Parts: sequence; structure tokens; C-alpha cells
Amino acid sequence: MFSENKAIRQVCDLDIRFLSTKMPFLFFHTANTTTTNISSESVFATAKGNKRISFQDPMDGTFTVEAQVYPFDIYSLMSDGLIDTTAAYAMIRDVECTTAGQLEIGVGLGQSIQAGTVFAYPADDFGGTQIRGTFISDTFVSDITADLIVGETYTVGFMVVDSANVRKIAFNNERLPKDYYITALTVEKDEDGFLTPFKQIFYKAVAQRNFEITFSSEGDPAILTVTFDLMEDKNGEYVDFIEVYEDDYADMLVNSEELLLTYDTNILVGRTQKNKISY
Repeated sequence: MFSENKAIRQVCDLDIRFLSTKMPFLFFHTANTTTTNISSESVFATAKGNKRISFQDPMDGTFTVEAQVYPFDIYSLMSDGLIDTTAAYAMIRDVECTTAGQLEIGVGLGQSIQAGTVFAYPADDFGGTQIRGTFISDTFVSDITADLIVGETYTVGFMVVDSANVRKIAFNNERLPKDYYITALTVEKDEDGFLTPFKQIFYKAVAQRNFEITFSSEGDPAILTVTFDLMEDKNGEYVDFIEVYEDDYADMLVNSEELLLTYDTNILVGRTQKNKISY
């Protein structure tokens, strides 16, 4: 079969699906780099010290994605793929005293303050001299009324439970990464400038749990790196590389001699529709 020279200079878009059901999990199209790494060591039987017969170890591979622009959901690949809608987190609020000895601490709809987590301090002294008191029904009441003076502002720290405004991904030893079926989609360009889809199929991939992300106020934006370990699925499938042709071009590949006789720009335009490629 005739094969053209082609080159690739386009990062892959990712179609990530749950392995067991093939239900879509995430379509991710803003990666900066995607890297496939597959290795297999060879061992040799020797005769008088010279290599005579080779044996190959099973393949070992990874698929790595690096991105600076990405959806929140991608973090869940390193967890169990679930996104919770309730979370607890710390808050700091400056509150003006309107009633002597009391501070009204309101929170939003769907939020509540955890009992026992409310701590009040004079303004600009958060974590310093604590104003002791009791929190009851969104109101902090000081033990000594004179500690909270009407018209003065105080800084209050507390924990809020939010079930209306959050999405949470939990990382712990109970929530383990799931297995995924991944299609990596890009395009090849031939020496005549025409494009054809190129797909990599990773039949069984699981995200590594070790990751690092650095947030900085200078330099490059944060880079997230997700590395998948590649495995063989229950049918023995591992990785496929697929080149996709339009129907009219595929017909030409049936007979390579015919292709060599009819290979011209007019024919090739038919398969790319002026380079507008669909995956």
C-alpha cells in the first residue's frame, strides 16, 4: 500500500471516557503538550558471549499531558473522578458591632457556620488577643459586654460549610483513580499541505497520584502535569495509532498502482475539504 510522508505539529485533544462503560468523562482541548512514552527492554541469549537470540519484555508506557489552561474537572483524574457539591473551608470577615457585646455574622444561602470554630479579635489583630465569647444562631456574644463596642469593627474567623456555591475534589487514601479509555486526537500534514486525522487509542489508562502544581505571582502561569500509566485491557489491547482517510481517498488506497497514476492535487482536495478536518 502506498504511504505518504507526513509530519505532525499539533498537540492532541483528549476524549477521556470511563473504561467500564465508555461513558464520556471529559473532552479536553487546551493542552500544550501530550507525550506518549512506550518502552520494552530486550534480553538476549548468548553463545560464547555473543548475542544470538532476543526476547522482549512486556511493554511499559505512560501518556503525559501538560496544560496551563484547563477545566477544574481535570484534577479529579488524580482522585476518583467524582466532584462533590459540599465543602468546608475557613473564612475571615470584618464585622461592625451594632449591638454592644454582640457581632452578627451572616453567611450566604446554603452556607452554615460550624459550631465551635468562631474566633473574634480586634481589627488588625487577627490571631492576637482573642475576645472570648459564645456563638449562637449567627451571633457572637462576648463574655464581657464591654469587649465589643458599638461602631467598632472586629475581625472574625470561622469555618463555613457550603453546599450551594462549591465544587470539591477530595484527595485521600479512600478515593482512588479510575481506569479510563483515552483517545488522543490530532492531525497529520503531508508534503502537499493536506491534513488527515491521526488518533492514538489508549485502551486502559490510570492517572498517577503524584502531581505538582506551583502558583506564582511572577513568571509563567501555573503548569499542570498529569501522567497516565498505560495498561493492557482484558482483551489484550494496549495502544493503537490510527490514520483516518475520507471515503474517496480510502478507495484510492485499494490499489497502489492506481494511486501512483492518479495522485494529484485535485484528488487530494476531496478528502480534506480545504483542510477543514473533523475528528
